[in-house]
Amino acid sequence: MNAMAQAERPLLEVKGLHMHFPITKGVLRRRRIGDVRAVDGIDFSIQRGETLGLVGESGCGKTTTGRCILQLERPTSGEVLFNGVDIIKLDARELLALRRRIQVIFQDPYSSLNPRMKVGDIIAEPIKVHGLQPDAARRTARVRELLEVCGLRANFADRYPHEMSGGQRQRVGIARALALEPDLIVCDEAVSALDVSIQAQVVNLLEDLREKLGLTYLFIAHDLSVVRHLCHRVAVMYLGRIVELAECDELFDSPLHPYTQALLSAVQVPDPMVEAGRQFRPLKGEVPSPINPPAGCAFHPRCPIAVDGCRQARPELREVRPGHWVACSEVNLVRSRA
Repeated sequence: MNAMAQAERPLLEVKGLHMHFPITKGVLRRRRIGDVRAVDGIDFSIQRGETLGLVGESGCGKTTTGRCILQLERPTSGEVLFNGVDIIKLDARELLALRRRIQVIFQDPYSSLNPRMKVGDIIAEPIKVHGLQPDAARRTARVRELLEVCGLRANFADRYPHEMSGGQRQRVGIARALALEPDLIVCDEAVSALDVSIQAQVVNLLEDLREKLGLTYLFIAHDLSVVRHLCHRVAVMYLGRIVELAECDELFDSPLHPYTQALLSAVQVPDPMVEAGRQFRPLKGEVPSPINPPAGCAFHPRCPIAVDGCRQARPELREVRPGHWVACSEVNLVRSRA
């Protein structure tokens, strides 16, 4: 494949991804009695240098999607194509070679770092494991360089994680992810455990690193204001499926799916005058169980515009505007109200 064709191909393609966790019963003789449909058939792609935001309520399958991409979970079915290669089909040796190209920044900076290791050793470990720099002195120099790139002083390499603040620990997590010079970084709620002021610093750091190093992000989050600041496109998940996918500004300015509209209406506006004039209409009911999802559209029990057809047929994700995809059979009605 020539360089131009490779540049046009998405870095990551997810096709028909399912992740069902079995539910078993019994002690001596265990039997399968059902499944938790954490991810129930999703499709999306990410171009090189792009940041795709994956948003939704807790339990909608965002983190499970990220874990399937990282191969921390083996999907039930589907394809995860990284640079055209289905990583689900790779054996252990091939997958090890690929792991340095896909890294992760975890949600909790307190539990994702080994408390018994110094920061310098934490960052140097993946470099040593993958054999990128066998010389110890050069590894140390690389660690100090990474710390400075992430906004920390070089002498932080001699500290333990408990001697640092939450924001500093997360910067260490970012430095560890950058150590292997990856192409794709999965940010799993990377700022949700931090104070709001620290969140802004970390998001700005991620944005600067993307521009400087040409990184590609899958940014999993539930804070829509953070997503709007960082992401190029946004995919909205509900009960294991993507219900809307669009360019960031397009989705925030003209949401079409009723669930997306409800999520955006719940975001507070900093201006008290504007906030006072807004009408917040919370969704009725609770998120259905992924063990026994509703027939038809999974959102119909809570949807304010649901019709009888929504209870029978599950709508497919379709393009209703250029680059704007929605899974809603009543999208024309929604669009007229938007």
